[in-house]
Amino acid sequence: MTTPADSSPSGDPDFRDLNDLQRPNPLRDEFDKRLPRIAGPCGLVIFGVTGDLARKKLLPAIYDLANRGLLPPSFSLIGYGRRPWSKAEFEQQVLSAVRDKARTPWRQGVWDRLAEGIHFVTGDFTNDAAFDRLAELTRTLDRERGTAGNWAYYLSVPPEHFPSVCHQLERSGLADSPRSGGWRRVVIEKPFGHDERSARELNAIVNKVFPESSVFRIDHYLGKETVQNILALRFANQLFDPLFNSHYVDHVQITMAEDIGLGGRAGYYDGIGAARDVIQNHLLQLLALIAMEEPVAFNPAELQAEKVKVLRATRPVGPFLKTTARGQYTSGWQGSQRVKGLRQEEGFDPESTTETFAAATFEISSRRWAGVPFYLRTGKRLGRRVTEIALVFKDAPHLPFGQGQTAAQGNNMLVIRVQPDEGMLMRFGSKVPGSGMEVRDVNMDFSYSEAFTEESPEAYERLILDALLDEASLFPTNEEVELSWRILDPILTQWAEHGRPDDYPAGTWGPASAREMLARDGREWRRP
Repeated sequence: MTTPADSSPSGDPDFRDLNDLQRPNPLRDEFDKRLPRIAGPCGLVIFGVTGDLARKKLLPAIYDLANRGLLPPSFSLIGYGRRPWSKAEFEQQVLSAVRDKARTPWRQGVWDRLAEGIHFVTGDFTNDAAFDRLAELTRTLDRERGTAGNWAYYLSVPPEHFPSVCHQLERSGLADSPRSGGWRRVVIEKPFGHDERSARELNAIVNKVFPESSVFRIDHYLGKETVQNILALRFANQLFDPLFNSHYVDHVQITMAEDIGLGGRAGYYDGIGAARDVIQNHLLQLLALIAMEEPVAFNPAELQAEKVKVLRATRPVGPFLKTTARGQYTSGWQGSQRVKGLRQEEGFDPESTTETFAAATFEISSRRWAGVPFYLRTGKRLGRRVTEIALVFKDAPHLPFGQGQTAAQGNNMLVIRVQPDEGMLMRFGSKVPGSGMEVRDVNMDFSYSEAFTEESPEAYERLILDALLDEASLFPTNEEVELSWRILDPILTQWAEHGRPDDYPAGTWGPASAREMLARDGREWRRP
């Protein structure tokens, strides 16, 4: 016997109400962000696939995406490089990288299906015949594996090779979408230029071949879960965003500290430095996310428009000899280990003025942030590895407490920990238990690892998938890149014309000039 709830108007238990059939499927709704979307038929070509980035990050991320069920069964991966590898040899290289670095459990069935679409093309970036072979291979895979003419090209190569690769993609027809349909996209790794002029030149080279809508510039920091949570923290909660303004915030500190030295990257790093390597991209992007206004919608165009507004209003504060600091690490103690200084690193010019520590003061000319300094710092061989954003609030305007009762209380603070202990900390004053009245700082701590059972995906997983889905929210546009260089260039010019970096011992938090930079304003760096 059926009840009215069980029966259909037609009396047929298999009948489905028309309203049920018309309800949208969240897996197919591009505006429904609750569930991960699955990439459609497509393939990925990695240039520079024999490098460290591909082995440590890109290849494991591709396996993890496949293991999570987010890549199509027909997904194809082509490696391009100078090694004379066969398909089987390249498969073995990918397998080795995946076994070492993948974050998801090993599943033989996933690997077998992925390996079917793995191929390798041997050649350099100026070899016409090699790119012609690559073009023919993509057409073959379109027919045999159903990749449907959808190809993304990942340029995991130094910027000096961009012109050659882009020219060859254009010449061989690989950049052209087939008449039968399909898309072509290019994914580019940093560094993207070394100043505003060179960034504009690179943008022109890339955009000559690919329209801006098909260009995805990777900033892996934007793929981190805690960076994306900045948007949720600010705009999903009434508690926080009303306080993000000059009425309440005294200043903002954004720190990215590393406890490692240059090691084998000394030759590459010389001439680049901490400011170009980190402040121009990672830290200015974090500044934009913290300072941006609420977007109309969480789509790429609206998010990028709000970030661009912030970057247009951002400028470095001078005079730079007092509002910036730079340094080079010397020998010292990193924990219990004695480490050598920068000038003793193999491949580094002892006379070089390239900095391994950089700090600078910025301000944003907007109603929300007028008068609030943003202090950005980054460095190698610092006290510990940490990336965080600290909003330091002003003192309360009136304190009905006697002398000494609040002496143990500092400024209220909201700290967003990007890595390694992902989460958030709030510091505020609380009464000390007892018959007297004394206020001290206490912390409320939110940890991702404790609050959620699922593990956050690695940043490159999210970004590779977004590129395949044409979801550009987390990718800086060419205008963002050029504006970031425009902000930083005056500081770099001043540094190039005046002296050399200050020394700081390894394992400390930078040179004395960095502490003096804040002390002039009556402030001090937070010790992570």
